[in-house]
Amino acid sequence: MAFESLASRLQSAFDKLRGRGKIDEAVVSEAMREVRLALLEADVNFKVVKDFVARVKERAVGQEVLKSLTPGQMVIKIVNEELIELMGGNVAQLAASHRPPTVVMMAGLQGAGKTTTTGKLAKYLQKQNRKPLLVAADIYRPAAIKQLQVLGDQLNVPVFSLGDQVSPVEIAKQAIDHAKANHLDYVIIDTAGRLHIDEALMEELKQVREVAKPDEILLVVDAMTGQDAVNVAESFNSQLELTGVILTKLDGDTRGGAALSVKAVTGKPIKFAAMGEKLDALEPFHPDRMASRILGMGDVLSLIEKAQEAVDEEKAKEMERQMRQGEFTFDMFLDAMQQMRNLGPFEDLLGMMPGMNKMKGSVKVDEKQIARVEAIAKSMTKEERSNPELLNASRRKRIAAGSGTTIQEVNRFIKQFDEMKKMMKQFTGVADKMKKKAKKKGFGLPFMGKGGNQGGNNFPFNFKPPFK
Repeated sequence: MAFESLASRLQSAFDKLRGRGKIDEAVVSEAMREVRLALLEADVNFKVVKDFVARVKERAVGQEVLKSLTPGQMVIKIVNEELIELMGGNVAQLAASHRPPTVVMMAGLQGAGKTTTTGKLAKYLQKQNRKPLLVAADIYRPAAIKQLQVLGDQLNVPVFSLGDQVSPVEIAKQAIDHAKANHLDYVIIDTAGRLHIDEALMEELKQVREVAKPDEILLVVDAMTGQDAVNVAESFNSQLELTGVILTKLDGDTRGGAALSVKAVTGKPIKFAAMGEKLDALEPFHPDRMASRILGMGDVLSLIEKAQEAVDEEKAKEMERQMRQGEFTFDMFLDAMQQMRNLGPFEDLLGMMPGMNKMKGSVKVDEKQIARVEAIAKSMTKEERSNPELLNASRRKRIAAGSGTTIQEVNRFIKQFDEMKKMMKQFTGVADKMKKKAKKKGFGLPFMGKGGNQGGNNFPFNFKPPFK
């Protein structure tokens, strides 16, 4: 997960500051030394680290902090604000031309995921009710055109191609004319990459830029290459005058140095981050949310947005209604598991919950075990899933055979399901009481809170099989 090692180091350093009634310049200097080492280990550009630490230290030894009632928290607040500023401050919006189509030119080296990211950007625009056109202008890499056409078919997005015998400049020119004629909103040009930066690549990209007159020139860089990603961004920017950067494979880079360096070095904002392989795994880059996650404060807004996109609202309301009536069936369990899958990896979700980041290392999700319990539930008949009371010994034997598990596993799952059902009932009861109290006092309750789980971990249930 992105920034995992950096987050761990910074949180460890700040644990020493939290709760201190008084701090002095020596304590701040020691904390800043830890911050400096953490950033350098995360492969953040040396000059960026030096400037960042200097700014934080200058603010942290000021009278406002030293005389504060919670000086440790004030230092963390300053680091958070400086991290946000380092990564760009505000969310950088994608350009939208007043006279469509908006032309977006994608650039980058081979292997950075440029063609796939082009498809992801088209998917993102579809969600915004835009009509994009993909343009296959990479005529050199074998199967690049075919790859873009496959992505277009998956997304139901048109792909403009003139084969690999026409120059990229002519392809871009005709693609824009085609988009205008067909009233398409965006033209996304997938240009050719190289294994390294060379004059021929840059010259061709400049020619495409002159003809296409793009509203956006986005550089796609692999976050896992660390400082190399920053160097590539700097080189492309000096030649093409980039408007922004898209970081790919950010979910696979535990250090995150590229994300923290690229804006400071190039002056160009990170507009998007690719956080997975799926076509919908492209997110606008939010500096404030990313800083919050790095410092272990969570990212509730992103979690809510994920839930709004992935969770079927009608199903969720129906499930809540049934739970309040004391119902919880295996069909509901299967629906809940599917909704959870749609939200993404469980470890990533933990990272978005305030204070839960430290649990990520200790909570492991066993996907094979999840698949086994789902297989058990799916091996039941519809009648059995609706009415668990029917599950006698002979039915359990049949379910074990049908799911490829043992009778012991089936019995264990059914027992834990019964425990979960009781806990759900307790949890909804406590939550209702809390909501009533909140309503009497005149404020809303944004979360369900503690109290329903006797296991004491804030979750509505503690389902054991999928977790080690």
